[in-house]
Amino acid sequence: MRTLPLPVDFARGAVHYPRMTTRPFLIAAAAAALLAPVPGSAALKQGAKAPEIVTSGALAGKTFSFDLQKALKQGPVVLYFFPKAFTQGCTLEAHAFAEAMPQFKAAGAQVVGLSADDLPTLQKFSTEECRDAFPVAQASAQTIKSYDVAFARDGKDTGLSDRTSYVIAPSGKVVMVHSDLDWRKHVELTLAAVKSLGKP
Repeated sequence: MRTLPLPVDFARGAVHYPRMTTRPFLIAAAAAALLAPVPGSAALKQGAKAPEIVTSGALAGKTFSFDLQKALKQGPVVLYFFPKAFTQGCTLEAHAFAEAMPQFKAAGAQVVGLSADDLPTLQKFSTEECRDAFPVAQASAQTIKSYDVAFARDGKDTGLSDRTSYVIAPSGKVVMVHSDLDWRKHVELTLAAVKSLGKP
C-alpha cells in the first residue's frame, strides 16, 4: 500500500513536527518513515501467481467483459493499475500506452488499464485518452487488495489504486512488476518485459 508523505513546507523542503522530547520525536520519525512512499512496494513479486480478475471494462467507448484467465490463453497480458481517469499523470500514461500499442501487439501482448473509476467514466476515457487503442476496466476493492495496489493518504485507504504495472505470462505467473507514481517508465519497462518473453 502506498501512502502520501506528511505535510511539507515546499519553500524550505522540511517536514514540520511539534516540539517534543527525544523519545516521542523518535517514535514520530519512525512513523513518518513508514508513511513515506516507497517505489516498487507492490506485494506481488516476480514469480507469484496472478490473482484472477473478472470484471467489466470499455474499449473504444463500448463495454465488454474482461477475464484475465481467458486473456492469458492468447498471450502475455500487461495489467497497469492507475489512480484516477482524466488526472494529468493517468492521462499522459494512457497516451503513452496508446502510442506503444503497435509494439505490444507485435510482441503478442494485450494491455489492459485498471482503476476504481466507474464504467461510464472508463467508457469516456477509453476513447478520449486511450484513443480507442486498448481497453480499460474496473478494479474492484477486492482486486486492488489482492494485487496490493491500494493507495492510502495519511494511512487511510482512499479507495483508489496505486500506479503499478504487472506483466503476466501465459502461465499466469508475474514476470515483471513496476510500482511508481511517476508514469514515465511504465510503458518502457512493461514493453521490454513482454519482448523478453518472445512472441507466443
